Amino acid sequence: MDVSRPAVSQHLRVLKAARLVTDRAEGTRRLYTVDPTGIEVLRTWLDGFWEEALTAFKEAAEREAVKEMKNRKTKKRRDGRPRRGTGHTCRQPPRIF
Repeated sequence: MDVSRPAVSQHLRVLKAARLVTDRAEGTRRLYTVDPTGIEVLRTWLDGFWEEALTAFKEAAEREAVKEMKNRKTKKRRDGRPRRGTGHTCRQPPRIF
């Protein structure tokens, strides 16, 4: 990897401050390991964040769909007459052979 030691050390300090990793001294080195408790807390927060974001997105999409349906119902054709429905408009029932 093309990353300097100071950059790696800085990132590890940030991860340690966020309680995502723990460290221990071994001779002149420090060994870092993932802290499962910190990862679980992060996972719980992310799940809540995405749940809120997706719920808000769903509600916004539903509001837009309602607006679109209202706009379609009230739009007029170019000649000024209201649009007709797209359903079956024949007055007689279809023949069954």
